[in-house]
Amino acid sequence: MGHNPLMTGHRVIVVGAGPAGVRAAQALVEAGLRPIVIDEGRRAGGQIYRRQPDNFTRSHEALYGTEAARARAIHETFDGLAAQIDYRPETLVWHIADGHVWTLDGEGQHRSEPYDALILCTGATDRVMPVKGWNRAGTYSLGAAQIALKAQACAIGSEVVFLGSGPLLYLVASQYAKAGANVVAVLDTAPFAARIPALPRLLSQPGVLWNGVILTRALKRAGVAVHHGVTPVAITGDAQDGVDGIVVRMADGSQRRFACNAVGMGHHLRPETQLADLARCEFAFDPAVRQWLPLRDGEGRSSMPGVYLGGDGARILGARSAEASGRLAALTALADLGHSVSGGEQSGLRKAIAGYARFAAGLAQAFPWPVEQAAALPDDAVVCRCESVTAGELRAVVNEGGAREANRAKALSRVGMGRCQGRYCGLAAAEVIAAEARVPIETVGRLRGAAPVKPLVAGTAGIPCAPQETGA
Repeated sequence: MGHNPLMTGHRVIVVGAGPAGVRAAQALVEAGLRPIVIDEGRRAGGQIYRRQPDNFTRSHEALYGTEAARARAIHETFDGLAAQIDYRPETLVWHIADGHVWTLDGEGQHRSEPYDALILCTGATDRVMPVKGWNRAGTYSLGAAQIALKAQACAIGSEVVFLGSGPLLYLVASQYAKAGANVVAVLDTAPFAARIPALPRLLSQPGVLWNGVILTRALKRAGVAVHHGVTPVAITGDAQDGVDGIVVRMADGSQRRFACNAVGMGHHLRPETQLADLARCEFAFDPAVRQWLPLRDGEGRSSMPGVYLGGDGARILGARSAEASGRLAALTALADLGHSVSGGEQSGLRKAIAGYARFAAGLAQAFPWPVEQAAALPDDAVVCRCESVTAGELRAVVNEGGAREANRAKALSRVGMGRCQGRYCGLAAAEVIAAEARVPIETVGRLRGAAPVKPLVAGTAGIPCAPQETGA
């Protein structure tokens, strides 16, 4: 039996209303609490289950394909919770400090909210390896291409090439083909043979694996050419008209150009960890995915008391795992606050997450991050699009400035200082630095987070100075 929140006085905040955030909120409501759910989105669902505008009438099947049933379940669950939660859509959490979250809503109103427990379900963004010319107009991340289709019912171009690796590459390409867009080709940087040794791990989730097979078959039926083991050379075009094609080296060593006016690119995903960083959570390097990730125990606790991590914002394990880890994080928070929870359910959730983790390890093996591309980037290739920092400029701060650490390179070159705060360039920049300095990637470290995590309008009314932080 849950505690009455008015009696306990427990304030629980959930950040994010994707699969993890929805299931966390559901568990909290079931325990008798009324959580605050803060979401940047206009409506719940997250990126993967992003809802279409109110005046659009496409079915769940048309929008989400093999994930339609799960998308519908998430949407219906959240709609059923609406009267029992304090939902704050279109609201940015831009800082976390001293047991408070600092927010700014769509009306320009600032708030500072204290919490007893904070559950971060911040989701993921695209992981991108730069290509010469990717700064041209007409080049989009896979996530951006997906948003255009779901939320605006339009394609990013009339002739689209999708480049990268990982399940999202095939998902977005198949969604475009199903919508009737002209998909010129899918160019996968991973060799097809990499899937064979990964198969035992991938078979740990046969249903999810089969969905991938369905997407591949759908592309084939639509007549979309899929090429494996390609190496990007350049995205071509000009400043006036943007993209007009992409040149790649095929698996057999030959060079080929695909004419197109848009490119969607990405290599799987990276967790949105900025808020965990501001909350002072400890991070550790994961060599399997070559990323620094916030530490999370088997119950969903971070290293900071009162801060819990759910979903892909801590580790990329997919939407199904996000539902399980979001609920587990909420149950753990409830237990830590003195509520009675089911140990049997927690055990079942841990077991399910372990299975998804095994599958994710298989994906990392089958669709590897193309490390070698960073070392091979020509000096005039832009790495940081926000600040127009090139690979050559990064190499110069390594060789002339002695920068062998990410934040030192940032100070000398401005890489990661722009609007995205290193979300899209940080991982690739670290690879360029490591390759040039001939040091292990983990020694380069990670870009430190800073508030605000996203740009705020200068002079926004009501925003006080952020609390003073202590420590390194």
